[in-house]
Amino acid sequence: MGNCCSDVGGRMAAVGGTAAITGNQSDAVDMYLKSRGIHGILSQIELSFSATNLRDRDVFSKSDPMLVVYIKERDGAVIEVFRTEVVLNSLNPTWIKKYTIAYHFEVVQTLLFHVFDVDTQFLNIEVKMLKLEEQQSLGEASCALSEIVTKPNRSLTLDLVRRVESVSSTHSQHHGKLTVHAEECFSSRTTAEMMLSCLDLESKDLFSKCDPFLVISKLVESGISIPVCKTEVLKNDHNPTWKPVFLNIQQVGSKDSPLVIECFNFNSNGKHDLIGKVQKSLADLEKIHSGREGENLFLPTLVGHDCENKILKSKLFVENFSETIQHTFLDYLAGGVELNFMVAIDFTASNGNPRLPDSLHYIDPSGRQNAYQKAIYEVGEVLQFYDTDKCFPAWGFGARPIDGPVSHCFNLNGSNNYCKVEGIRGIMMAYTSALFNVSLAGPTLFGHVINKAALIASQSLADEAQKYFVLLIITDGVVTDLQETKDALVKASDLPLSILIVGVGGADFKEMEVLTT
Repeated sequence: MGNCCSDVGGRMAAVGGTAAITGNQSDAVDMYLKSRGIHGILSQIELSFSATNLRDRDVFSKSDPMLVVYIKERDGAVIEVFRTEVVLNSLNPTWIKKYTIAYHFEVVQTLLFHVFDVDTQFLNIEVKMLKLEEQQSLGEASCALSEIVTKPNRSLTLDLVRRVESVSSTHSQHHGKLTVHAEECFSSRTTAEMMLSCLDLESKDLFSKCDPFLVISKLVESGISIPVCKTEVLKNDHNPTWKPVFLNIQQVGSKDSPLVIECFNFNSNGKHDLIGKVQKSLADLEKIHSGREGENLFLPTLVGHDCENKILKSKLFVENFSETIQHTFLDYLAGGVELNFMVAIDFTASNGNPRLPDSLHYIDPSGRQNAYQKAIYEVGEVLQFYDTDKCFPAWGFGARPIDGPVSHCFNLNGSNNYCKVEGIRGIMMAYTSALFNVSLAGPTLFGHVINKAALIASQSLADEAQKYFVLLIITDGVVTDLQETKDALVKASDLPLSILIVGVGGADFKEMEVLTT
């Protein structure tokens, strides 16, 4: 089950823990994760980038795009964290450089992307030294990291927008699309070092030998290839031997994952000619090295309406080669597991008259959130990205509806039959409306809402749905039905359900420690 947290004097304390931590309600999500054996940073995520239909800002050639990535902090500050390489003469670039970011489940990590056309006069300058104000904007986009990793194939395509300001207004124009693909970096530290060479490459130039380089890509489940490594260009060489390349096993998935090794002839206009390619895994490449025999390159060729692989005399050689699966949270997401958020709010009289400023339920006309609204927003903001329909069951307890007895589990939206509301905004609106349609009463009983959540979770389990439920209970006081609550928790312990209790106000929540054991 979950942990109990107390917001006392601006501090969040894990009742079942040994130390207090400073922060806000999102810290409660972190405590929930730790209670499930998951600590803080869940994974390292590697982001790959490509774009299509970029705007052409050059007169005599195509744009030379570079992508810059920023992170937006909680206080609104924007920090640059990464730059790709510059791709020459391309309106549909696939960048080689990857950005690795620590993925935090408990935080909404907002990413900003800005594509620039690097001016020709700056192409020989290192990208980190480029002054962005001297480059032309091709468009920008933004998203949360959670939006990428929750996609079935972990790829998210965004419209690139260029903001145009005029005297009368500011409007946006669409200029192509940016695709961001996420791959989880596993803990393996195994790296394969290879020295690759080719023999008898076919010339693609009329008056000189070819200028070859290799691009190594991995094939992902969706069938697309993601470039992971590129060699240097060797001038005028039909029998090139490139400098060693290094591939971390986490970059390619495993030693048996298919790789595509493509040999190109470099052209300064950006239209590189494919000389030939092979498709082999790292394990296959190790065998090629051991056998000292090369692998013939092939070239896809259109024959009538069919595409056939033409075997070439050119060969790829591997001159040198040197070298427990733990399922993560993202593995479950990739497998189709969905988190479902539920919330229950304490409407007992100890919260104070909602119409008075000293009440924990007071709705400030200035828009300042009360403690309940903060807890709903900060926890819900994190979990909503993992809930596909974003329709959340929302209940209240400890209040007397108009002309009715005290209820310890009533639908926050006022409906007799339907408990769900749409989005975090829907919870907020239902909560505000309920304050004017019920009378605060008591006592503080958790058993009813826990049983209600357990019923939903058990029905989902019976339907074999891949869902996991998180119930957030927000309360200002110590639970009255302690034994009933313990019984409800034990009964629900085998269900796909965790319960997160956030305490607000100045009450002593130490008695709830028993619920965490």
